[in-house]
Amino acid sequence: MKYHHLILILAVSLALPTITLAKEKGTGATADVEATVKKIEQEILDGILKSDTSVLEKHLTSDYLGIGPDGVTQNKSEFMADVKSGTLKLESSEMSDMKVQVSDPDMAVVVYRSNDKGTYKGKDISGEYRWLDVFVKRGGKWQIAIDQGTQIAKQ
Repeated sequence: MKYHHLILILAVSLALPTITLAKEKGTGATADVEATVKKIEQEILDGILKSDTSVLEKHLTSDYLGIGPDGVTQNKSEFMADVKSGTLKLESSEMSDMKVQVSDPDMAVVVYRSNDKGTYKGKDISGEYRWLDVFVKRGGKWQIAIDQGTQIAKQ
């Protein structure tokens, strides 16, 4: 009996560094989800830059809720209308410092920074922002259910 406990403790002790390393490197299913949501983030940004709402239609849930840096909320159709009409117009945007946390098989949270140049309702919104996007997997597809942006104060 003592040997079984010793073997179990030894096996767990040897496996822990491997489990931790796998989690840090993002292997397996987690790495696949990370790659998928990062690709979606880039597709959405490219679509917004081109005022192409078909990407938003595809990658936002039907009950999407966006919270802008001004604190105003928008549903999917309102956000798409702003992009399509040019009310929201990004001339350029660069994403950086993207981190993905997969919390269960059907949900992931993405946090990243953007450096944007553009206008919203004719007002200059150029600057740096921190974004938080909540992805859910529905019908086998990853989509953004909620996003929130905060402008980073200039130092």
